[in-house]
Amino acid sequence: MSTSPRAKSTLEQWRIFQAVVEHGGYAQAADKLSKSQSSLNHAVAKLQSQLGIQLLEVVGRKAQLTEAGEVMLRRSKLLTEGVHELEQLATNLGQGWEPQLTIAYDKVVSRALVIKALKRFLPECRGTRVRMMETVLSGTVEAIEQARADLVITATLPQGVLGEFFGYIDLIPITHCSHPLASVDQSLSIDELSQELQLVVAETGSKPLPSRGWLLAEQRWTVESFEAVLEVLAQGIGFAWVPNHLADAQVATGDYKVLKVQGGAITRLSAYLVAPQPEQLGPAGQRMKQLLLEQSS
Repeated sequence: MSTSPRAKSTLEQWRIFQAVVEHGGYAQAADKLSKSQSSLNHAVAKLQSQLGIQLLEVVGRKAQLTEAGEVMLRRSKLLTEGVHELEQLATNLGQGWEPQLTIAYDKVVSRALVIKALKRFLPECRGTRVRMMETVLSGTVEAIEQARADLVITATLPQGVLGEFFGYIDLIPITHCSHPLASVDQSLSIDELSQELQLVVAETGSKPLPSRGWLLAEQRWTVESFEAVLEVLAQGIGFAWVPNHLADAQVATGDYKVLKVQGGAITRLSAYLVAPQPEQLGPAGQRMKQLLLEQSS
């Protein structure tokens, strides 16, 4: 069995080298590291001897990088940063931090909220892998019931399942301005709207849930995402109930119009954050849960 050649240098030597460069000289680095200047001189001199290249040259009282030193400095920072992350991972795992975290969220939920929470999560838990799952209706319910994810944001709370309130989601009926419905001034009845072609997003579960109030049209085209819904609408085809975080932006461009519906056009959903197996949610999951709830408020 072959083995890798033994390293000539040590991490401590590279850290000292970086400190001398960062602080502008041996004396300054010695003060920051609480070491003697002679020990730093010796460490860098030995490093240069082991490598067979000069990394630093002293000009006046200041240590300056050579061309080779500039290259080695960049690479050595990757090395020491990698070791720091490795040590942080070991600490996290030792404290019970999960090596992987799966977050599922219904497609009616704003993806931006999840991403913003993940951005805050990243610096704290670099060792934890994150998987994001987008689900729809029955797929979201199954993610909870079958514990396919550690955290689930759902607009359909299964019976007997507890969740923390995540916010309201308004579904708004819109169509493109080129569609005949856009020129209708009076409010449409549910019966009238049910005769029009409706675009819907496909459920991701194996067993579709009973039809919801906003899924009312007899004639439907089913696509995979709300982005696809908007693309079809842009061709002057059909109408769709779209989450407010997407609908508002499209209507603001002037290309889409909110339909008037008798009894009110907006369907309000309540979203909840659920931990399907709360007793198994470790520190990483708890922290992510906190960040998600803070982002939704």
